[in-house]
Amino acid sequence: MALIASVAVDAATFAIDKLYDYAVPAALEAGTKPGVRVKAPFSKGNRQVEGFVFAVRQGDADGLKELRSVEDGEPLVSKDFLELAKWMKSRFFCTLYEAVRAMLPSGVWNLSGDRTTELARLVSAPEEALEQAEKKAKRAPQQAELLRLLVQLGEASSKELVYFTGASRQSLKGLERQGLIELVKIPAYRRPDYSDASSRAMEELTEEQARAFEGLAALMDGTARAALLRGVTGSGKTAVYIRLIARAIEQGGRAIALVPEIALTPQLVATFRLHFGDAVAVLHSSLTQAERLDEWRRIRDGLVNVVVGTRSAVFAPVEGLKLLIIDEEQELTYKSEMTPRYHARDVAKFLCARSGALLLLGSATPSVETNYLAETGRYPLFRLEKRYNEMTLPEVVIVDMRAELKAGNGGSVSGRLREELEKNIARGEQSILFINRRGTNNLVSCPECGFMHSCPNCSARLVYHGANGRLMCHYCGYSRPAERTCPECGGRMKFFGTGTQKVEDELEELFPGVPMLRMDADSVSAANSHDEILSEFSKKKIPILVGTQMVTKGLNFDDVTLVGVLSADQMLYSGDWRAQERTFSLVTQAVGRSGRAQKAGRAVIQTFTPDNEVIRCAAAQDYDAFYRSEIKLRELSGTPPFAEQYAVFASGEDEDAVVACCREIKAAFLSSLGDNSAARVLGPVPAAVVRVQGRFRYRVYVDTAPDPAVRGLIAGAIRKYSKDKRFRGVALFGDVDPID
Repeated sequence: MALIASVAVDAATFAIDKLYDYAVPAALEAGTKPGVRVKAPFSKGNRQVEGFVFAVRQGDADGLKELRSVEDGEPLVSKDFLELAKWMKSRFFCTLYEAVRAMLPSGVWNLSGDRTTELARLVSAPEEALEQAEKKAKRAPQQAELLRLLVQLGEASSKELVYFTGASRQSLKGLERQGLIELVKIPAYRRPDYSDASSRAMEELTEEQARAFEGLAALMDGTARAALLRGVTGSGKTAVYIRLIARAIEQGGRAIALVPEIALTPQLVATFRLHFGDAVAVLHSSLTQAERLDEWRRIRDGLVNVVVGTRSAVFAPVEGLKLLIIDEEQELTYKSEMTPRYHARDVAKFLCARSGALLLLGSATPSVETNYLAETGRYPLFRLEKRYNEMTLPEVVIVDMRAELKAGNGGSVSGRLREELEKNIARGEQSILFINRRGTNNLVSCPECGFMHSCPNCSARLVYHGANGRLMCHYCGYSRPAERTCPECGGRMKFFGTGTQKVEDELEELFPGVPMLRMDADSVSAANSHDEILSEFSKKKIPILVGTQMVTKGLNFDDVTLVGVLSADQMLYSGDWRAQERTFSLVTQAVGRSGRAQKAGRAVIQTFTPDNEVIRCAAAQDYDAFYRSEIKLRELSGTPPFAEQYAVFASGEDEDAVVACCREIKAAFLSSLGDNSAARVLGPVPAAVVRVQGRFRYRVYVDTAPDPAVRGLIAGAIRKYSKDKRFRGVALFGDVDPID
C-alpha cells in the first residue's frame, strides 16, 4: 500500500478535467496534504505541471506517476474551500484548478517567501533585567541601554531597539547569548493605508434602524439564512451593518462585507477601523500584490475579525464566518467576466450554508430576482423608509433634452443644470455629475461619405479621447492619432456623442477657473488613485466631480447638494433584458448622492424620453412601482427570476467555424430537451461586439427552470465539441445568467 494523492492539474482543460491520481514518494509523504500545491508529470510527454491536492488515501499505486515536489509548507486552501471548488466546477463550468486559483491572491505565485520581522523580548523579570543593566552600565553601556528600554516596552523590534538606543547589533546578540533576552521571528505584513480616508463614527440607531438590527441579529443563530435589507439612499444601512458585525464578533464569529466598486472601499474601511480597530483587512485588485498577499495571510492567521473588499473578497479564508454582507447586491460587478465566471452572491450562499452564517443582501434598489425572493417569503425583508438624518429625498427635476435642442443648446449641460451648478458654486457647495460613458466623443464620422474609424482587431468603432488626442478601442486598447480629415474622401471629420472628457471640457468653458475632477476608467489607473480623487474632492471641497458609475454608489459627502444625471436614457436601449433595471438602479443611486447631511439636496435628470416609466420611477425614488412593472415583464418574457439562463459561448478566428459549432450545439440541445416545453433554445446569437482581438464571438442560450440536468447537458456539450476536430480553433465555455 502506498500514499496516493488526487490532484487537480492546471494543464487539464474543461473537456478532460478531473482529479488525477499520483503516487506520493516517501520523501514527500509528510508534506502532501489536501490544499497544498504540487508539481507532477502530465500527459504522454510527462511535462511538469502544477496542481492542487484535493485528497490523499492509501491504495495500490502500481502504474501511477509520482509527484515531483510539494510547493507549500502548509495547505493554502481549506477542505471547505476544496468542496467549494467542486461546486464551482459544476455551477460555473470551470476546471477544479481554475476554481482554486480564483480563491488565492496572485502573490502566492509571484512573490517568494513570507516576510518576517525580528522581535526582542525579556526572558527574565523586569527587576532582574534592571539589576543586570546597572551591573553593565560601565563595562557594556549599550547592553545596559537595551535592557532599560526593554523593561519599559516588554518587547520591541530589533531594528527599532538598535535605532533608538544607538546600540550595535552585536550588543543585542550578546544579550541573547547571555540568556537575558530572546530574539524571535514573527510575520511582517505590508498593509494598505486608509488613514486619510474620510470616516465618521456611527451615532445611535434610529427607531427604524434598531428594528431592522434586532430582527437581523435574531437570524444569526447558527442556522444558514439569507435576508434582504432594503433602504432608501441615505437611510443608514452601514450603521446597521456595523452593529451586526459587532454582534457577530461578540458571539465569537467573524464577518465579510463586500462592496461593488473599489472606490467605495476606503470610506468603508476607515469607518470600520474606527469601530473594530486593526482587526480589519481589505482585499481588492488595486492593492499591490504584496499588500493583497499579506492581507490574505493576516486573515488566514486569524488576526482579522472583519474583511472588506470587492468581489474576490468572498474567498477570504475566514474561520468562524458568522455574517456575510453584500452591499448594493444588484450590481453586475459582483459577476466575474473571466473564468471562472462566478457570481459572488452564489458563492456567498454556498459559504453561508456550510458555516451556518447569515447572508445579508443590502440595497436601495435590489435586483429584481432578490426582491422577488423577499416578496414571496423566501428571504426575510427589512425596510428602511426614511433617511437617517430625517432629511427629505432630493428634489428632482427632469429636463427634456429635445426642448434644449430646439432652443439651440446642443451641449451636454442643459440650461437648468447650468443654473443649479451656478447656485452651488456661489454657495460653496459641491456637485456630482454622472454620465455612463468615458472618453470625449463616442463616434467620429465623415458627413460626406459616411466613413467611420473602426478597430482593426475588433468590430467596434473607435472612441475619441480628447485628453490624449487619440482614437481608442475600449475592447482591446488599440489606439491611433485622431485625424481631422477623412482618409477616404478628404472631407472634414465630425465628432458626435458625449463622454466624461467632453463634459469636463464643456464645464471648463462654462465655469472658467472653477476646480473640477473627473473619475472614470481613464483617470483611475494607478493604485489608490480612487482614494486620491475622492480625498481631494472631500478635503479641498472641489466644486464639481464628473464621473461614470463609480460616482453613483456609496459615496457620502456632506456638502454634495446637487447631482446631475446626463443622458439618463442611453442605457435603456442596449438590447439587454436587464437594461431597465440597470437604468433605474444607476439613476436612483446617483440621485441619492445628493443632500445626505443637513443641507437639502437637488437633482437634475437629463433625458430625451422624459415620459419613460423607468426614468419617472427613478426620479421619484419609487422602487415599488418600478418592481411591479418590471416583474410583470419578466414573467411574460420568461427571464429571471422565472427562469435561469444558461449560455455556451464560442469564439475563434474562423467565423464560419464558430457559427457552425453553435448550430450543432443548438441542435444537440433541442434533441436532448425534447418535450421540455419550459425550455427555450436561442441562437446562434452574435455578441454585441462580434469580433474582439481578431476572434469572432457567438453564443447559444438556454432558458429554463433551474435544473442540474441542464447544467450537465451544457457541460457535456462543451466537452464533446471542444474535442471535435471539425471545430479545431473554436474555444467554448459555459455561463449561467450571463451579463452579455
